[in-house]
Order: sequence, then C-alpha cells, then structure tokens
Amino acid sequence: MTITAAADGSALGNPGPAGWAWYVDEDHWASGGWPRGTNNMGELKAVLDLLHQTAHLDDDLLVYCDSLYVINTVTQWMKGWKRKGWRKKDGKPVLNVELVKGLDQALVDRANTDVRFEWVKGHAGHPLNEAADRLAVAASTAFREHREPDAGPGFPGATPVPEPEVEAVPADDDLFSVSSGGTAPAVPSAPTRDVRADDLPAAGTELDDVVDLERALLSDRVRSDRSAVDALLDPAWSEVGASGRLWSRDEVLSTITPLDDAELEVLSVETLAPDVVLLVWRSRVSGRAALRSSVWVRSGGRWRQRFHQGTLEGGGRAR
Repeated sequence: MTITAAADGSALGNPGPAGWAWYVDEDHWASGGWPRGTNNMGELKAVLDLLHQTAHLDDDLLVYCDSLYVINTVTQWMKGWKRKGWRKKDGKPVLNVELVKGLDQALVDRANTDVRFEWVKGHAGHPLNEAADRLAVAASTAFREHREPDAGPGFPGATPVPEPEVEAVPADDDLFSVSSGGTAPAVPSAPTRDVRADDLPAAGTELDDVVDLERALLSDRVRSDRSAVDALLDPAWSEVGASGRLWSRDEVLSTITPLDDAELEVLSVETLAPDVVLLVWRSRVSGRAALRSSVWVRSGGRWRQRFHQGTLEGGGRAR
C-alpha cells in the first residue's frame, strides 16, 4: 500500500511568522510552525514531520511538493552536502542544516520502504496540495496572531520525535527588522522615548517631535505593540529597505518584532513643505551602519511616517 500526501510551507513576510503542514485526508494531517521562519523551513519541516509520523508503518510513501527546493534537496543535493560535511559546492554551510540532517536520517531509517517525491504546481487546484497549503497558511497566521496552531490528528501510533534545533532566522537590514545578524559587539543604544498609541504628541517643536517619534519606532515598547506601530505609520506607508525589499504597511504590522539595541544619529532634519518633514539619519546596530531617510507627514494634528528608505554604509550587502 502507498500513502499519498502533500507537504507545504508558508511564511508571512518570508522571513516572518511561518507554518508547515502535510495532508493525507481529513483524518490524517498535521501542522505547526515558528514565530519567525522562512517558507523553505516550512517546506522542509512538513516533509520531515510526515516521515516521522509514518515511520512506524510499512507502507510506501508518495509526497507531492510544490517546492523544487525540497525535492532537489532530498533527491539530488543532500548526499553531496553530507559528504562535504554539510557544506555546499562553494564551501558555504548548508542553510536549514538541522532540518536537512533530520531528513537524511529519516530517509535512512526508512530504507526498507519506498519514498517518492513528485512536484506539483502550487495554487493550481491539486486537492492535496491545496489542503496542505491551507493548513500551512493557517499555522503561520496563528503565529502572527500569537496563537498555537491546530496540530492536527497526525497518524495514530506515531512515536514522538524531539524537535530539531532550527537556526535563528536573521532579519533583513531594514528599519523594521534591524537585528544584529553578526558577531560584532553591540553598540550602546541611544535613549528612546517610548510612546503608546494613545500617547502620541500632537504639539511641540515639529522637528523635535519627528525625531522623537523616529526613535520611538526603534523602541521595544512600541515594536511589541502593534497598535502603537499602527498609530505611527501613515495609511499609505511603504519602505524600501536596505536589503532592497519593498515593504508594505500590512507586511510590517504582521511581522514587526523588538530589535537589538539601536542607535539613531540624526544627520539632518528639515521641513519640505507645511506638515511634511524629511529626517536623514544613521542607524547603528551591533556594529553595522546604514544611512536612512524618513518622510513624516502631519494630518489631524498627528505626525505619521509616510515613507522610509535605508542603504547600508561601506558597500555592504544586505541578505
């Protein structure tokens, strides 16, 4: 007998709240995820959990995936990576290596059964793939909303397996995901003024207010409170990050998290037009610097950031 399943992953922001799922039928499926992860992590974990949950069965396994990355990892690349000490052809370490090692061991343990992988086009109406996708998205959405996802029934009789230690996902070098990402010593943070959504200043020296509000966007207190971030961003807000990524307002609100101690050095601040201020500043986080510009607009007596752009200093490249 052959068990036929689909496995899929999801990440809101990629990286961002991430989910994984596999699906056989309404009585046999599972899902999970992480507060921060990538789509590829979810794709790998979905297959790994499926292998673990069917390991006690003597059935062959057919796995549908819409990710060529997963299929190529398992069928082409993994053996070579293992021979090279889990490094790629260019000598760089394999990404998601603990998940890949887990897949390698799970397939070794299933040497007496046939495990096949087939690619299917995502979002093309394949019933198993659509079901796995729906469950993976539901799991990533649950983590975005700080809820535990529905783990599903799984397979009866499956032996619990310890979770692999997945590597931390570094953030992009963007305003709303600035993180250390390296080993340089942290730079002492500049003082920040924590601001609640209902405590935003409506008056004062406008240039000083804008600088204070920019600092507030770097503070853990604001970044831990979606409503506070929401109150500081204009409805039409967007960002071109130092990583080169274009961020939408909804993406930031769904993925923003506290960051490492950050320093804000004001380079210039000027009024471009009535109720429009341009702030140019330098960020330093764990030894890495970026030049940044923010446009703030005032409406209804409140200042809100309308646009932000960042560029790494020193010719560095963002991930």
